[in-house]
Amino acid sequence: MSDEFHMTISIPTDDEGYILLRCEHCGTFFKATPSDIEEDGVLHLFCPSCGLTSENYVTEDVIELAMKMAKNKVNDMLYDMFKDLERHNRRNSIIKFKAGKRLKHEAEEPIRSSIETLEVTTFQCCRRTAKIKPLLKMTGAYCPFCGVKNYEIE
Repeated sequence: MSDEFHMTISIPTDDEGYILLRCEHCGTFFKATPSDIEEDGVLHLFCPSCGLTSENYVTEDVIELAMKMAKNKVNDMLYDMFKDLERHNRRNSIIKFKAGKRLKHEAEEPIRSSIETLEVTTFQCCRRTAKIKPLLKMTGAYCPFCGVKNYEIE
């Protein structure tokens, strides 16, 4: 039995191809396209509100789904291990071991892109777009791709 397992979580895009991100410092939600995020020229993502970089921009929905998936996988692995122990323990053993029933899986509901109040903004410094709060668009925002503070955003 391998100690490693891999999970894949599909993060949906909205109708225009943007994924929802959340700053771990200030909690601001914003959206960017996966192609812009994964581009080689983008070393870090900056929060449009506070201008700081974060280790991750994963939303609570994604973390909650990952925890449920991991819990379900671990429960399956434990059940399989105990079932195997039950089979090996049947022969010539004084102690009898019963694995019991398999635990029910927690529902792994798909993630939905839920915040639609963000507006598409073009950052002239990078010539890229992101979706940010309308208030940030008026007061100025940091470019999520290079960190430059833009006061005149189209």
